[in-house]
This record gives sequence, structure tokens and C-alpha cells, in this order.
Amino acid sequence: MSAIDVTAANKANEKSAMLCNGDATLLTRLGQSTQLRNPGCGISFEVLRSGVRISDIAYVGYGSKPGQTARVTRYIWEFDRIVPTHWTLMASRPDGVCDWSGRAEVCLSLAQIEQQGISEFGVRGAEAWGKRGVIYSKMTHLPASLYDGEFFDDNTNVVVPKQAHDLPAFYVYMRFGEFNRDLRRINRKLNVTRELVEQFPFDLAHWQKVAGKKYPNGLPEPESDYPTQWLFHGRPEESTAPLQVGVARLLGYSWPAELDGKMPLSKRARALVKQCDELAKFADTDGIVCIQSVRGEEPAAERLMALLAAAGIKPAKVRELAGGADLDDWFRNSFFEEHCKLFHDRPFVWHIWDGRKRDGFHALVNYHKLCEGKGKGRKLLESLTYSYLGEWITRQKDGVKRGEGGAEDCLAAALELQKRLEAILAGDTPFDIFVRWKPLVEQPIGWAPDINDGVRMNIRPFLASDMPNGRTGAGVLRYKPNIKWTKDRGKEPKRPKSEYPWFWGWDEKGVDFLGGKEFDGNRWNDCHYTNKAKQAAREAAMGNKSKR
Repeated sequence: MSAIDVTAANKANEKSAMLCNGDATLLTRLGQSTQLRNPGCGISFEVLRSGVRISDIAYVGYGSKPGQTARVTRYIWEFDRIVPTHWTLMASRPDGVCDWSGRAEVCLSLAQIEQQGISEFGVRGAEAWGKRGVIYSKMTHLPASLYDGEFFDDNTNVVVPKQAHDLPAFYVYMRFGEFNRDLRRINRKLNVTRELVEQFPFDLAHWQKVAGKKYPNGLPEPESDYPTQWLFHGRPEESTAPLQVGVARLLGYSWPAELDGKMPLSKRARALVKQCDELAKFADTDGIVCIQSVRGEEPAAERLMALLAAAGIKPAKVRELAGGADLDDWFRNSFFEEHCKLFHDRPFVWHIWDGRKRDGFHALVNYHKLCEGKGKGRKLLESLTYSYLGEWITRQKDGVKRGEGGAEDCLAAALELQKRLEAILAGDTPFDIFVRWKPLVEQPIGWAPDINDGVRMNIRPFLASDMPNGRTGAGVLRYKPNIKWTKDRGKEPKRPKSEYPWFWGWDEKGVDFLGGKEFDGNRWNDCHYTNKAKQAAREAAMGNKSKR
């Protein structure tokens, strides 16, 4: 016979007795007519506030569905300048912490969507564009932010009041938790639908009073101290990441708010934008800043310290921001990893090194200049390979002749780095760039990136681990960002095998795969094609044109 849990049995008997006696602590009385008045007839164990339905006084809109997210969206910092004819600023998930957040991304313009034939793209929410409201994430605790009429994606919905003076009431209600708590009383699903929000009761008069007390001088105007937002003003001393902002400025980057004089900004943010001119003289001209002194340039730490001093940040504060480390040590060992994590593993300042922490070659390179068109990006990589690194190699050779300790090891590491950079310049597999949405004839030969393809596509050669002649390594970047080139979601519409062979049953390992028997449309991103295969595709295309 099994043992009996006497304590559990006694508790069960107590509960049974309390239920039989109608103990109020265990019972909740639900009126059926009241429940039927809930949005969607949802069952709630609390009585909801009365009020007009949100749809009576506001528009609730779904965001657009990008479809191929990896193809049509980018982060703002993946470009040195947002070209409106090609890219559109896109609002997405707010963080629930700031009044203005969720402004880190861009989407292909509608003209580009049509031109490139991306059929699965779904435009929604156009009724909200150009109007002010509240934008909220549809998931988890429904974090909200102010909305200023931007294009927005399907991770979000927006609520745009029909009367502009009602906006503060909606914002206070949605931003500070009541909105989430009320909706979760009747819907605990992860995704909250627009239809549920439209039918929800809203006590407008109550929240107008609350908003009047919280924002007597009106709602906050657009601004951000976060360098991941397009509303960021660009000043390091007023940012949440002063060292990262300082490095970006040192490498010549400017934020969208600095480049767009018509962007709506608060007076404070606009004033800070104007002050960025004071820091322009510290920007490097060619986009290469070495951590050690090379070609007569000062070391990166000294250059950054001068910039931060001009911004009013004192040396003691700099050391604190660097985690107590010397700024040179921070550059060598911490900068790039912090940079990748802050900018969502899509870095725009690349730390290229030879694998030696203390005495090796380290260079910071502006990704935007490295991907500049008309061959300029290739020339920059050649400059890094033969001019900057070349001088460092000469220095190590001289050290070997003088018998300096460690010089031979430094020389070997530098020469190996040079070979790897030369391999990237040549672009043969595995150092090739592959962009799955471009036909084989348009795949770049050698280092000829298109900045519009994004960091994810263009960084792959710098992370390649295999070298010609059997040599192996860990790539040439100081830290490996969390980037994967596995299969993207969705299926591609049928494409010609000769132009897009990887959509025809790629075997997931073969180089120069020319297609199988069946089209499957799988969106693989880690295919490799040699220069020979790409050149053959171009010659075949030229031959077909000449026949016509």
C-alpha cells in the first residue's frame, strides 16, 4: 500500500469545505451580460472600465509586412547616408523605456520593392503615415513609444487619435502599463490583434486628466541619446555609449539626424546636432585608423582622447567608461566586441588584426568606405594591405635584422594577415561574396561589394576560416559577430536555373553548384562560387546578347 500524504489530504478537505460554504476568497462572481460586453466577448475575471471604444476615437493600423526581411530591411548604420529613393526610414518595436524608440531600421522604398519584383511585400497602415500617434509592439508586454507618421513594420501596430488633442491621453495610457494590463485581462495570447484593440473600451476623460498632470507642457519632442536611433544627435558626452560614439566620429560617421536638416527634432537635439561641427576636424580622412602608430599617424587612443576632451569628457571619466582599462587596452581587447553587441552584430567599424593582442597589427576600418562604389572600396582595402600593413611589415623586418625579441613572430603574423587580405581582394572561395537574390552573372568578382546588400552579406570574406594551400585561421576580425548564413525563411518564386542555380536543390556543401533537377526555392545564403564560375556566367551572358 502506498503512503498517504496527510497534509495534502487535509488541505483538499479544507478547500472543499470553503467552497461548500461559499467562501468569498475562493469565488469570483461573473455576470454573463457583463462578459458579453467585453471586447470579442472575452472572459475577464475583473470588471473592465467603461468608456468609448478605441475605434470610435482613433485609427488602429497594422504595419507593413516586409516579407523577405533579410533582403528588404537594414539597420541605419549599415549606410553612411540614407538615400530616400532607395531606402525608407522604418519604425519597429519600441523598447518601452524611452519616449522615442524603435527607430533603428530602414526598409527598401516602395519603388525599389516594385522594381525588384518582391511580390510577398505587403503594404499596410498607410492611413497612419504622416500623422502622430502611439506605436506599440504586438508581443510580450506591449511596449509603446510616440509615433511621428513613419513607415512601420508588422512587428507593431499604431494608434492614431482622430483628434490630435487626444494623443497625450492615449500615450499615457499605453506607455505606462495600463494598456498592457487591461488587454491581458481578457487576452493572454502572445500576439494582440488590431481588432481586439479597436473594440477595447477607453476612458478618455480619465486619461486626459492623467496626461494633463504628467505632461503639463505637452508631450516630449523627438530626440534620443541612444546611438542606435536615427533621432540620435551625434554628441558623445550626451549619449548612452560615449566611447562608441567617439570612435564612430573618429572614423568619419555621422548620424541621420545630422544629415537631414528637415528631420523633426526637439530644440535640445537640434542644438546638439549643430555642435557636432566642432568635432568634424577629428574625423579621419581615409577611413583607416591604426591602434598603433603607422604612417606617421598618432595611435587611435591618443586621437580618441583628443576628440573626447573636445566633447568635455575628462580622462578619469574615459578610464571609467573603458571599465578601468587603459584606452589602448580597451581598443585592442574590448572595443570591437562591445561595438558588435551595441549595433546588433552588424558592425560598421571593423577591427582588423593579425592575431597578436599586445604587439601585433590592429586597424579600425570604416565599413562604409570599404564598400564604396566605383572601385573606391577596393582601393581602400589595397591601401590597408600594402600601405598601412606594408609599412608595419617593413618595420618588423628591420626588427628582425636588429635581433629584436619577438620581431620574427610579429613578422610572421603580419605576413599571414597580408596573405589573407590579398585573398579577400582576389575574392576566390571561401573569400567570395555571395548574395542570394542576385543572379550568378551579378555576383561580385573579387572585393567589389555593394553596400546596399548589407553587412551580413559583405562581411563573410573577413570571417572565412580556410586559406588556400591548406592554411587555416580564425578570420581577420578581432571578434566574431553573431552572423549566420543559414537558410532564410520563406520560398523563392521559380527562378531560371542558369541564373539562380542555388534555388534548385542546393546540396549545402558544394562549391560552384549549378543546380539539381527540381526547383525548391530554399533561401540559402552560404553558397560559394569561384571567380572562374562567375566569369563563365558573364561570358555566357555576353555571348547570348551578341547572338541577339
